[in-house]
Amino acid sequence: MELMLRRRLLGTDDDGRTVWHRREDRKLWEPDRTALLLCDVWDAHWCRGAVERLDGLLPRMEQTVQGARSKGVHIIHAPSDTMEFYVDSPARQRALDVPPIEPPIPIERMNPPLPIDATDEGSDTPGDTPQKAWNRQHPAIEIDEACDIVSDCGREIYSYLRHRDVEHLLIMGVHANMCVLHRSFAIKQMVLWGVDVALIRDLTDAMYNPEMPPYVSHEEGTRLVVEFIEKFWCPSVDSGALIS
Repeated sequence: MELMLRRRLLGTDDDGRTVWHRREDRKLWEPDRTALLLCDVWDAHWCRGAVERLDGLLPRMEQTVQGARSKGVHIIHAPSDTMEFYVDSPARQRALDVPPIEPPIPIERMNPPLPIDATDEGSDTPGDTPQKAWNRQHPAIEIDEACDIVSDCGREIYSYLRHRDVEHLLIMGVHANMCVLHRSFAIKQMVLWGVDVALIRDLTDAMYNPEMPPYVSHEEGTRLVVEFIEKFWCPSVDSGALIS
């Protein structure tokens, strides 16, 4: 698969001023050495705004999963806190059957603060109350029980990647400033374990309330988080590379 990996690198401009440069690198990834992970694409959420934005992403997400699977990419469904729903799922059992591999000692890496403030839980629809509202992955995303896996455990997923000789991990889902960065299977932990990771930037969202710093629109808040990830954690790609 030909992917354009986008990063943000610190450098100088023609006048010698310090600036962030956007750089895109064309890379070829072997599909059978690549996995696509769906992070917390739940069937429900306590934030109405989050539900509405995810609803808009779901058709493209399913199209991306189908396209990646048809190319031979491994598909990992990671809907946190819902494993009881999948107790009889062959895809769940496939993850459990993988012999555990101890991850390496995490590498040292910069961990700067996020560019948006979500200490209020990030809801932009007033009246929402934080609670566990989800029971499973959203049914709009098909799980192929014959070849996919289901897991919300970083060590299980790391073991699966290593046993299948997977070198590259694509991550999509919600929310970029929370679960997509911080789950045990998500960007930060996988990067610290030495996995080659990329975010699918057009298939994510942020939990951000424009009433909070830096006082920008929700869309701008999400864009700032994507740029933050490109600067400090991993490159991003567009989903079109998996669909075409």
